[in-house]
Formats: sequence, C-alpha cells, structure tokens
Amino acid sequence: MDSSQVSQHTSVGARSETTVSSASSHGSGAFAAATGRQLEQSGDQVKVNYGKYQHSLIGRHCGAEVLEIGAGAGDFSAGLTGRRRLVVTDVDPDAVQAIGRRFADRPEVAVRQLDAANLTPERAETLAQELGPLDTVLAINVLEHIEDHVRALRALSRLVRPGGNLVIWVPGYQQLYGDFDRSVGHVRRYTPKTLSAAAEEAGLRVDLSRPVNLLGGIAWWAAVRKGGASSPNSKLVKIYDAVLVPLTRVLDTLPIPFGQTILGSFTRRD
Repeated sequence: MDSSQVSQHTSVGARSETTVSSASSHGSGAFAAATGRQLEQSGDQVKVNYGKYQHSLIGRHCGAEVLEIGAGAGDFSAGLTGRRRLVVTDVDPDAVQAIGRRFADRPEVAVRQLDAANLTPERAETLAQELGPLDTVLAINVLEHIEDHVRALRALSRLVRPGGNLVIWVPGYQQLYGDFDRSVGHVRRYTPKTLSAAAEEAGLRVDLSRPVNLLGGIAWWAAVRKGGASSPNSKLVKIYDAVLVPLTRVLDTLPIPFGQTILGSFTRRD
C-alpha cells in the first residue's frame, strides 16, 4: 500500500479517526520490529518504578491536549491522565487495535494509525486541520528510527498550535550503540547537542535537552556494550527497576553529564 494512501480504520472502544496508512514495512509487525517485544508483552509489571519515573520526567512538559506518536500498546498514555484530550497513534495496525481496546472506557482518547517516518510538513498541516489544535506532540523512542529526523520534527511541529511543543525521548550517546540498536532499526543515538541541533534545524526553539537515567546508561554499557548481551535481560531489568531506578531519580535532580536517554522539549515558534 502506498504511504500516502488514506483509509478508514475501525477501532474497538476508543474513538477511531481517519487512518494515515504506510507501506507494509512500516505496518503490521512494526511494533515488534522496533522494540524487540510483542504487543502482549506490553503493559506488564516488570518496570513499575521506571514507568512512574518516566511519567515524572515527561508529564510536566505535556499540555492539556496531547498526541502521542509511536505509542505501541499505549503503556505511557495509559498513565497520562487528567488531560482534556489525548490522541494515541502508532504505525502498526495491530497496535492500533490493541490501543483501541485498552482505552475503551476513556472518552477523551482518540485512536488512529499514523506513520511519522513518512509524514511531510504539508500532510501534517492537513492532518492538523482534521485533528484541531493540540498543545503537545509526544514521541518516546521514535525519532531514532527515522532517517530524516529533521523533516520528521518539522512535520510533527505542524500538528501543534503556535507556542505548542514537542516532547522527545530518545536513546542517548553513540558509545552505547550496539547489536540491540541495530536489531531494532535504530539509525542513531543522541546527545543533548545533536538532538538540539536537529530541533533547531527544524525551526524549533530549544527549551530543554538533557541526559536522564545515569545509572541506566552505566548498566546498559556494562550489559550490552561490554557484556555482549543482544537484548535486555528480563531478570536484570526487574532488579534494575527495583534497586537502581529509585537511585537514578535522585541523581537526575543533579546536572548529570551522561545518561541512557536524552529528554527534549521544543517549542513551535510560529
């Protein structure tokens, strides 16, 4: 199917809207290809502390009307409550179906299929008219999969009102790039400087670009880069969540020089 084709998607539960479909390589199975996990593995309780930690960092930068790009099974959006409107999207139609079921009892949530990698600024302008004004576009572990990340940022910025923002969460530091990154299609990892440079080239104002999760970065380096692990070990992840996440939350209040992730918030100027 051509990436520019527009079709209708029928969702179970939450409101369904017009779908922007993509080529098959970005369609069914995209969630597993991009994460190394199956949809049924999402929403588990392995990383309870990490989920709370992530919400504490990201939620403060999100406005009342939010669109999430690449939401997978909707794990993050499930905890993003108290918003006036939430549009939850993914490129994978199976993920979109799962999201629809998950948010069946939340009338403020709309669900749709959307391919950020093939979204141009022109198509984003049209989509923005359909969606209406949004305060924030949120992309968690999405931008690193997109070759032309500047075009993607420019397009996503057209989905928010002037003065609205993009909240971007991406893997940090090329020194941590390894087999797992390659296996899930990561084009790159970022530093605060490289993420800011991409945002500025896209015409955005940089409000925040900083490393987070210092201990996670060290653990990733030890396990994946030095230890040779091809993917995260679920038992170690559980220990990390129970022991290291509470510590890294404290460390993140300091100006840390390094982390597993880069968090950015960027404002649309016009």
